[in-house]
Amino acid sequence: MPINKSKVAIGFIVAGALTVFFGTVLVFVGPVIIDDQIVKNTVIDPKNDLSYTMWKDIPVPFYMSVYFFNVLNPKEILKGEKPMVEQKGPYVYRKRCQKDNITFHPNYTVSYKEYRRYFFEPSMSAGNESDVVTIPNMLVLGAAVMMENMPFAVRLMVSATFRTFNEGAFLTKTVGELMWGYDSKLVDFLNKYLPGTLPSSGKFGLFAEFNNSNTGLFNIFTGKDDIRKVHKVDSWNGLKKLTNWGTPQCNMINGTAGQMWPPFMTKESTLPFYSPDACRSMELVYQRPGEMKGIPLYRYVAPKTLFANGTDYAPNEGFCPCRQSGLLNVSSCRHNSPVFISHPHFYNADPVLLDFVQGLNPNEDEHGLFIDIHPQTGVPLNVSIRLQLNLYIKRVSGFIETGKISEVVMPMIWFEEKGYIDGPILNTFHTNLVVLPAVMEYMQFVFIGLGVLTIIVAGLMHRRLKINRCDGTTTPDGNISTSADEKTPLLQDDMD
Repeated sequence: MPINKSKVAIGFIVAGALTVFFGTVLVFVGPVIIDDQIVKNTVIDPKNDLSYTMWKDIPVPFYMSVYFFNVLNPKEILKGEKPMVEQKGPYVYRKRCQKDNITFHPNYTVSYKEYRRYFFEPSMSAGNESDVVTIPNMLVLGAAVMMENMPFAVRLMVSATFRTFNEGAFLTKTVGELMWGYDSKLVDFLNKYLPGTLPSSGKFGLFAEFNNSNTGLFNIFTGKDDIRKVHKVDSWNGLKKLTNWGTPQCNMINGTAGQMWPPFMTKESTLPFYSPDACRSMELVYQRPGEMKGIPLYRYVAPKTLFANGTDYAPNEGFCPCRQSGLLNVSSCRHNSPVFISHPHFYNADPVLLDFVQGLNPNEDEHGLFIDIHPQTGVPLNVSIRLQLNLYIKRVSGFIETGKISEVVMPMIWFEEKGYIDGPILNTFHTNLVVLPAVMEYMQFVFIGLGVLTIIVAGLMHRRLKINRCDGTTTPDGNISTSADEKTPLLQDDMD
């Protein structure tokens, strides 16, 4: 049976129109489908294999690099001279985090405790845990400042106790001892006769209370009822707000637990999170866009106001008593010890702090903290949190150990916790959240382009058939009947 070319042309026009329609629908429906899949995959739910595994047990290597400020002139410092320090490290530890006691609740929250352990990595370190360094003795110099307003006789008695146990203003120990604890008769004495004076009942070390410990009982939103709330903290250790600080705003528990954030972030979004180690909520701000192995990201950094004092930034008044901007006084949650947190090398701090200590060289690349976030999902791709631990020291009458020490905020150590997504997880992440959405986006334009091209070609064919019919050259079945002689003039007319 002969083919009716006119009907075929009309069929192609209809097919092209349908293809254009389908492509146009994809333009509007495609993003909705993608967003819906993101919502389903970012809700905290054991059914979401990838995201739930990433949340429950961080599946990528996470490391803590520790740098010590080795004191070069301890005797001169006791005479009132400016401290000189040299940075030693890094001493790198692999950090393993694992959530336990995971319990889902009817109000769309889930509670858990996250346990952390550290394992020394010699191959990644610049030295060994047997390296010896000298740092300020927190037990002596911290106690001196804490007891400055106590009766003079009490100060003399405590100073005599320090001498009895051969405790001086500075401490020379191995890295391993300073990190995880060392035997001290003074520590044993305090734990026996003054329990609760020290943060740990065992050996005294800068990170002794962090290893084989948990960060407290977190209760966070799963996002099942509202994806905008996913990962946000509902309570910590049963508290809806803190009691450490001086204002309601500073005592607020804001943001997430610091591991993931709600999806669909914009450049106006911020990264609020609660840090039990810093005893407060913090907030990072957008800096710039970027890319990691083909995956788009937003970089968030600490604003200068993060550790600003109450004079320079009024909302921080509740974190005072303050010193220079760039220092966070955490004494209220560190047994009243005069401990301050800052960025490493006093980066983004009041420049006067650099004048009091020799050997510091702050710069953003080495000492600024950042988190790179995939904005569509709120998943961190690359993290580098850098903080410094400082001790406020000064001469205190009655304490012979303090000599003529000048008033100074003394850097002791700084550490960087970092990790990034890589390997099979990164490949899966890239496929599901970059490749597939891109394919869908390209397909919609392919459908529209193909449909428009089909309509144009079929339309031209139908027009030619119509012209031929007007010239009386169609056969009864609707096909064109032309002789070889007739084709040339027709083509010539079309060209004209």
